[in-house]
Amino acid sequence: MSSSGTIIPSSFELPDFYHFPPFFTIQPVLSTREKQLGQWRELLLKYHTDLKITTLVLHECPLWRNNAINRQLNKDEIQIVIEDLIQSGYGEWEDENIKTRVRILWRKPEQLASDIYDWAVANGYVNSICTVYELHSGEDVNGMSFQGVDEELLRRALRVLEGQGKCALFQGETSEEDGIKFF
Repeated sequence: MSSSGTIIPSSFELPDFYHFPPFFTIQPVLSTREKQLGQWRELLLKYHTDLKITTLVLHECPLWRNNAINRQLNKDEIQIVIEDLIQSGYGEWEDENIKTRVRILWRKPEQLASDIYDWAVANGYVNSICTVYELHSGEDVNGMSFQGVDEELLRRALRVLEGQGKCALFQGETSEEDGIKFF
């Protein structure tokens, strides 16, 4: 349980390094720190992707504290971890001025674009149309990297494909009804 009372679901398997006390102290040696921050990125991305959580609220994230070993990151260390996540392209502030909420980019827009196009080709959607809703929540996308992804991230990925000439976007009556034609 974190200080906010949020509990890590038992269905989420924590990696071994989460139980190593030095993991909860930002390391002073640069090469060690880079490896440690990479592990924090990996943990944050896996947690948010597996649980389909698109926003990290800094004061509510249960990963910052490990009661089993009586260790936790302090506010400055959390900021270091989050800034690294953002600089690596896997997060962005939703509230740039107060910095309390981070949109988690499960995958970078370019990676997601590639996954979407591979899915479209494999499932016969080239030269046909589907909706943003179908890409986000349709039956055909079960288990895909973009299933349930933040809609803004999904739209960015589609704009990448549009820029590559691999799709065209059409406005529907609602944002969920917006269409995509793959080429």
